[in-house]
Amino acid sequence: MRNPSNIPASAGAGIVGAVALTLLHETTRYWMKDAPRMDELGERALTKIIEASGHRPPSEPMLHRLALAGDLATNCLFYALIGKGKGAWLRGGLLGALAGLGAVFLPPYLGLGHPPHDSNPKTQLTTIAYYLTGGLAAAAVAETTRRK
Repeated sequence: MRNPSNIPASAGAGIVGAVALTLLHETTRYWMKDAPRMDELGERALTKIIEASGHRPPSEPMLHRLALAGDLATNCLFYALIGKGKGAWLRGGLLGALAGLGAVFLPPYLGLGHPPHDSNPKTQLTTIAYYLTGGLAAAAVAETTRRK
């Protein structure tokens, strides 16, 4: 039987991990020349979905906000996996690193083209570090909640 007390820990971990990741992406893009731009990939994905449904995508500011909302929602669900039971630090590190690797290498295979600045090793490592940070932030919340 499922332990309902894991739900708040998982949800809290997911929210904190997603917010940490999004804050890193959104703040560093203003002051780092070759910052990872996962927001642009989110906009591309959203544009493809909207166009496939026979509609026109919204203007850039609205498209950006919608892409960020979608990123937050999906990353919340992903990072919530870290809050499930013991071993959160290991899960957070592994899932965070895997998400970062996926963000660097999968977009062309998903029909989203290459991420901006993807040929720059610094950008690739920064992307992986961002997702790893989100995973570790989620693990910290999960472990703190689990101990209480």
